Amino acid sequence: MINMQDIIHKSDTGLSTDVLEAALAESLKAYGKPLKKVLLLPPDLTRFHSGTGMLTNIYYKLLSDTCQVDIMPALGTHMPMTDEELNEMFGSQIPKDRFLVHNWREDVVTIGQVPGRFVKEVSGGLLDYDIDVQINRRILDPSYDLIISLGQVVPHEVVGMANYTKNVVVGCGGFDIINKSHMLGAVYGMERMMGRADTPVRRVFDYAEEHFLKDIPLMYVLTVTTQDEGSTSINGLFIGRSKNIFNEAVSLSQQKNLTFMDKPFDKVVVFLDPVEFKSTWLGNKAVYRTRMAIADDGELIVLAPGVRVFGEDKENDRFIRKYGYAGRDQILEMYKTNEDLKNNLSVAAHLIHGSSDGRFRITYAVDKLTREEVEGVHYNYTPYDEAAEKYNPETLREGFNTLEDGETVYYISNPALGLWALREHFKD
Repeated sequence: MINMQDIIHKSDTGLSTDVLEAALAESLKAYGKPLKKVLLLPPDLTRFHSGTGMLTNIYYKLLSDTCQVDIMPALGTHMPMTDEELNEMFGSQIPKDRFLVHNWREDVVTIGQVPGRFVKEVSGGLLDYDIDVQINRRILDPSYDLIISLGQVVPHEVVGMANYTKNVVVGCGGFDIINKSHMLGAVYGMERMMGRADTPVRRVFDYAEEHFLKDIPLMYVLTVTTQDEGSTSINGLFIGRSKNIFNEAVSLSQQKNLTFMDKPFDKVVVFLDPVEFKSTWLGNKAVYRTRMAIADDGELIVLAPGVRVFGEDKENDRFIRKYGYAGRDQILEMYKTNEDLKNNLSVAAHLIHGSSDGRFRITYAVDKLTREEVEGVHYNYTPYDEAAEKYNPETLREGFNTLEDGETVYYISNPALGLWALREHFKD
């Protein structure tokens, strides 16, 4: 296990490029061993605003003259990145043959098992299955002197607060742990977890770190970011191996990325950047991150010009079209009697997460899916151009807006960067 002193930098106004470059150089020096071969594990384009694309580029420049650098985006279940997306995320200077593709169905090996008795304990008796810890085989390659996992700490619907070990065991993980961790989060309840560091899913990931990852030469590089007028600032950089850097990042993210409201929203309009969001699998962050702030019988309008499919994976897309976002109780009933859902728990979890359970209306404004497709998965449909004419993402400002007809809406330009919730949900 890597023993190095934590490197932590924070700034309310954003860390400069000079500070970031110096911190990354310091981290390589602090590792204290010669480096001939390094594996970088950044997120993919769906975490474009994490700032980790730039950090990956900096690491490549620092290392590539003296050692072999491989880069494997932590895709999880997402689509492989195109050359254009690699350029957008990491810059065009890095040769494409330096990039590896993670396949969550075929490229993984099992390194251990989280026992069902532990899952039963952390879930309060809701689930008791064993979870196989599967990670990409390349992470076990002993020829790598150092493996650097980069990612953003931000509220998350499955684990509570994203990143740290999640980037390895889910982002570079396999079928069993992805499916079962997602189902654990869905059954336990995302409202009980989002924005919190200590959750049943996080404890499962911590178990994997303590028992099965400790001998891998892993170094974590975590960011906390904010966005203002379309510009992303890295407000925190946390580098090391200990969980202390995660806890420090969580504390900052809770300050920067949680927005508390005293009264619920009647109508929320969320814009999904077409570069970042091409599926409801990802775009439903609009649902997850706002659901604790939307009034009963309220409405969420999702402006989604880039959404063209439901699942990032062809099989997952098929399941979503088959069952739809039917609500927690109905999905759990279908799960009991349908073997395909039993064998694809991450889809079942996603279908639970993506429904409002009839509490508020969800309308997708799209132009790459038909009315029949959208309504077929139990969402309301409106043409994108029609919705964007009334709720123009180029003129709406973050927060409350009063339209020409007197209607008041709350606008969010990127749901992936935060969590909006009634203050009463966080009395603790």
